Amino acid sequence: MASAAEQLAANLNFGAFAKATELKKRIWFTLAALVVYRLGAHIPLPGIDANAMAELFRNNAGGILGMFDMFAGGAVRRMTIFALNIMPYISASIIMQLLTAVSPTLEQLKKEGEAGRKKINQYTRYGTVFLAAVQAYGIAIGLESSSGVVANPGWLFRFTTVVTLTGGTVFLMWLGEQITARGVGNGISLIIFSGIVANLPIALVQMLELGRTGQASAIFILILLTLAIGVITFIVFMERAQRRIIIQYPKRQVGNKLFGGESSHLPLKLNSSGVIPPIFASSLLLLPATAAGFSGTAPGWLGSVTAFLGHGQPAYMLAYVALIVFFAFFYTAIVVNPNDTAENLKRHGGFIPGIRPGKNTAEYLDYVLTRLTVVGSAYLAAVCLLPEILISRYSVPFYFGGTSLLIVVSVTMDTVAQIHSHLLAHQYEGLVKKAKLRGRR
Repeated sequence: MASAAEQLAANLNFGAFAKATELKKRIWFTLAALVVYRLGAHIPLPGIDANAMAELFRNNAGGILGMFDMFAGGAVRRMTIFALNIMPYISASIIMQLLTAVSPTLEQLKKEGEAGRKKINQYTRYGTVFLAAVQAYGIAIGLESSSGVVANPGWLFRFTTVVTLTGGTVFLMWLGEQITARGVGNGISLIIFSGIVANLPIALVQMLELGRTGQASAIFILILLTLAIGVITFIVFMERAQRRIIIQYPKRQVGNKLFGGESSHLPLKLNSSGVIPPIFASSLLLLPATAAGFSGTAPGWLGSVTAFLGHGQPAYMLAYVALIVFFAFFYTAIVVNPNDTAENLKRHGGFIPGIRPGKNTAEYLDYVLTRLTVVGSAYLAAVCLLPEILISRYSVPFYFGGTSLLIVVSVTMDTVAQIHSHLLAHQYEGLVKKAKLRGRR
């Protein structure tokens, strides 16, 4: 077995990639699907004045619109059919995960295996349509309240906006599922990834423009690019970091043979919550600025809150860190259940050396997970806080922010891992075929 593994590792090269026809088909399908997504991100919404929309976006680029436009690859700025992007699906998925943790019915569905997961996925799709329709109606009302953006305000515009934006989100949800099934990696993540990467050249041009106009020196731009490379390296290291807990399985005798006695490990990631905490924290903090920008003449209290929570303000930084830490612990508690893990280990006869199975194992896992989340939330806060300072003080584009870098690096790592697993599977099948041929001879 060891020699086979060594042979697989030794033969994993570009020659193997050239022979992996199934993998190449998956990669081409993924690229074609992403091209379709990028084309749709340039089809404008009916009834919108492009110049007035561009002016509205410029006035609100520092709010939540700027962040959503980053995820949507510029679709919000242009107000296209994909302006909502895949965010309603992500919100519906998170809501379903929360409901699964508190609803016994959904929790039982989750434990039923593939059939239960299909039902939960179907509920998630229904939730996506509902959230997309509500958000699309809110966008229609907001656009109508902005002077000159909508050519003919009224119920017809609202209806067409809701149908178009909801249909765009449903199409992207279907496209993401197709990429997952017939392409490489998680389709939803790749859609967000392609949106961010598509606008990276624009962000670089904006940075160079800052240098040309004298707003930033060449040394500063060089330091910024070096810092971005350093942050990416740090993200890769932290995202791969994990605590491996040794799991021991007892020996058992079946007839005259002795089975078991081997040990494995339970990997616990340092950052189990992923990029959810920064996204949620940014969204909540940018809501006052977005509301003030859309309302035009904002109430006095809203203006005060917006100024108090402005980019670079101490209150904003403290609230940002506090929300990241809160959502890191909250989401980790949702996605990782120590009680279920302990119960599964006990059911299969596994145990942690020195820890009694059952309740004691669950308490130990919860203790380890809490300590890991402390470090993980501190890492998320550090990665997201430094770019926020640069954004507020030096007008660095959103695309150099911590959230965008986290998404790009995480999705890249997952995609590379998927390609690597496909190559290993292809080479393993080749070795099996060779072994069968030798056996026939």
